[in-house]
Amino acid sequence: MKHDLKRGALLLVSATFFIALLNALQKLTGSTLPALEIIFFRNLFSLPFVLLIASRTKIVLRTEHFKGHLLRSVVGLISMIMVVISVTRLPLAEQQVLSYTQPLFLVLLSIPLLHEKPSLQRWIAVCIGFSGVVVVALGKGLLHGSATAVPTWAYFIALAQGAVGALTTMQIRQLSATESSTTISLWQAILMTVMTAAPLPFIWTTPHMVDAICLVAVGAFAGISQVLQTEAFASAQVSAIGPFAYSGLLWAAIIGWLGFKEVPGVAMLVGGVLIIGSGVWMLRHDRPTKKTPVATTDVLTTTNEGLRS
Repeated sequence: MKHDLKRGALLLVSATFFIALLNALQKLTGSTLPALEIIFFRNLFSLPFVLLIASRTKIVLRTEHFKGHLLRSVVGLISMIMVVISVTRLPLAEQQVLSYTQPLFLVLLSIPLLHEKPSLQRWIAVCIGFSGVVVVALGKGLLHGSATAVPTWAYFIALAQGAVGALTTMQIRQLSATESSTTISLWQAILMTVMTAAPLPFIWTTPHMVDAICLVAVGAFAGISQVLQTEAFASAQVSAIGPFAYSGLLWAAIIGWLGFKEVPGVAMLVGGVLIIGSGVWMLRHDRPTKKTPVATTDVLTTTNEGLRS
C-alpha cells in the first residue's frame, strides 16, 4: 500500500464532515419521525454506495457465519437507534464527543471477551477518558440535577452507545478473520434494511417533503462517508491518520452552532480534550501483540464506527 498521509488525512476529515451532516439531518428528522424509519432510509439509500465499494472486488454474499452477521446487524441496529435518540436530544457536539468513548469501552470489553490484560498505559488512558465524561456531565448539571432543557437520560444513552459501538466493532473484527470487508458490509446493509422494514407498517409516519429530502440525504451521506473512510485507510497507515477522525467534533460544533444555535460550553471543550486525548494516546502508544486474537489496538483506529454501526 502506498502511504500518502496528506490524501488519507484529507479523505478522513471529509468523511467526518459528512458524518456530522448526517447526524444533523437525523436531529432534524428525529423530532417528527420514528428512529426506525430514519434508520431504514439510511440503510436503504446507503446501499448503492456499499455496492460501489464492493464492486471493486468480487462481490461475495456466500458465508458460513450467517449467525455472526445477523448478531452483528442486531447490535449495530441498536447502536444506530441510540445515535438517533441521543443526537435528537443532545447538542451535536456533546453527542459527538460522548461517542468518542468507544475506544475506552473497547479496552474494558477486551478483558471479558478477549481475555486481554490491558497495559498500565491503557488503564491510565481509560481513567482520563472517563474523567472527561464526568466533566461533560458536570457541565450540564447532570450530577446535581440542575434545570436544563436536555433530559438526563439522553447523556446515558449517548454514553451507552459508545459501549454498544465498541461491541459492534469487536464483532466486525472477529468476522473479518474469515469474511471479507465487502461481505460484512453487504450483509449488514441487507439485514439492517430488512430488519427496519419489518416494523414500518406499524410505526410509519408519512414524511413531509423536507423530511423526505433529508432522509435521502442521510442515506447518501452515510454511503459517501463510508466510501471516503475506506479510501482514507487505503491511502495511508491507520496509525498515522487515525487522530484525524476526531475532526468530527469540530464539524459537529460548527454545524450545531450555525444550524441549531448550539454554543459549546467550557465543560464540553475540556471534557472533549480529555476524551479525545485518551483515544489519541492509546492510538499512538499501544501496539498489538502477536498473541492477541483480535487486536483492540487495530479497533481503536475505527473511531467513527458510526458509519457501520
